[in-house]
Amino acid sequence: MNNNTEILTPFSQPEQLYAAVDLGSNSFHMVIVRVVAGSVHIIGKVKQKVRLAAGLDENMMLDQQSLDRGWSCLETFAERLQDIPLSNIKIVGTATLRLAANADVFIKKAEKILKHKLDVIDGEEEARQIYLGVAYTSANQGNSLVIDIGGASTEVIVGNDMNPIHLISLNMGCVTFKEHFFTDGKISKQNFEQAIQRAKSLLEPVKNDFISFDWQQCLGASGTPQAITEILVTQGISDSIRLDYLHNLKQQCIDCESIDLLQIEGLIESRRAIFPSGLAILIALFEQLNIQEMQISGGALREGLIYGMLDNMQQNDRRLQTLEQSIERFHIDPEHANRVKNIALGLFKQIQNQIVLGKVDCEAMLMAAAMLHEIGLHIEYKLHHQHGAYILQHLPMVGYTQQQRAGIKMLVQSHRQEIKLGLFDSFHPEVRQALLVLVRILRLSCLLSIRRKDNLVADFTIKVSDKKWVLTFPEGWLKSHPLIDAELANEKWQQHKVGWVLECF
Repeated sequence: MNNNTEILTPFSQPEQLYAAVDLGSNSFHMVIVRVVAGSVHIIGKVKQKVRLAAGLDENMMLDQQSLDRGWSCLETFAERLQDIPLSNIKIVGTATLRLAANADVFIKKAEKILKHKLDVIDGEEEARQIYLGVAYTSANQGNSLVIDIGGASTEVIVGNDMNPIHLISLNMGCVTFKEHFFTDGKISKQNFEQAIQRAKSLLEPVKNDFISFDWQQCLGASGTPQAITEILVTQGISDSIRLDYLHNLKQQCIDCESIDLLQIEGLIESRRAIFPSGLAILIALFEQLNIQEMQISGGALREGLIYGMLDNMQQNDRRLQTLEQSIERFHIDPEHANRVKNIALGLFKQIQNQIVLGKVDCEAMLMAAAMLHEIGLHIEYKLHHQHGAYILQHLPMVGYTQQQRAGIKMLVQSHRQEIKLGLFDSFHPEVRQALLVLVRILRLSCLLSIRRKDNLVADFTIKVSDKKWVLTFPEGWLKSHPLIDAELANEKWQQHKVGWVLECF
């Protein structure tokens, strides 16, 4: 072989690398992705707290300290960007660079450092890109309300699938509100209420435009919603963000009396200074827009910029893509995954009219858990349900919310052996009730397909009455299939131990 010959692989092709840089009012972000066989893989993320908006004076001039912080950060970004083709890089500035009277000073030097053009996008374009980032990384569930609280602006968008329908950018953010309402670092009921009322007054002229849309889900993009979700998870709460949690956190902030003394379990140090101001804005949004619950999205502005450069990446079903990629990556038997999925969905259709399951997206979680229930076999058999839960805890699942990912993980962990109801105690009661129904469906689906052949799956019916489930098979079928009959007997015992009743005829 000629030693001068370069062997090109997907790992060495520079045209496969893309980067997006978001110069926000609170933080500067850079994300780098590699595109392989139609899939997008994040290979690098850099985030620095620059607090650019904190440098704005009363004349909307950025002070020298904030300019220097920004330029210093960009010098670290610039080295990494050297490895990426210029055509595959997108760099944008947002609210503070829109507001600053001397933004041109910052931009001129920034472009020299980065060796790339910097686009300061207007509020509507920022909102549009945020929505696209959320839409590409979250599931299509009808109309969605998307909210992003930045350092100096807040974007509110209603859209459907990949199409933003109505959007707005408001001049309120966690950094600017901190500088205005929490200037001395003191936290009191009075300055909290002042911040909330100011945010409400900015929302008042536009709130009806968003309330009039019949949106099915509300998604929070990074920042304050992410910080609150991390707090809830740390405190053992697997739930959506709800208004009563927000008011509870507000009182915890007030009890601490100052930002310097602010200690909330699960709140990371880098968000401590701007947490009260971001929380005040989020409370105003919940109350003005009648939001009942909020989930965390999988992406935001940076992801919108990345996918905007990938015209061929408009995959309609992000969930299906996630499942297919996971099946291939972890060597799951695709035929058996689909077999268990089909049995599970068949059972679900039979019982969904017999049990009230609320607004939980049961079918999506059940389908994912059924198709990925053997993901832990990638490690070993004996405890593969536990290994599967571990993998799913750390596996990015594009198209699923954080709560759905937690539910899928628990379903996989509970699909065999002993049933541990305590695993589900951290979920909201409505979600917990639905997940326990899905556990029973998944366990039966795995059991009934144990011989891993489609022609050996029986026709059956199921009747549900509270905790009692009755499976009815064709006459003589169980007698002629002693293996499944024995497995069902064991499953009856496992369910009996947690107060459930399973009967088979």
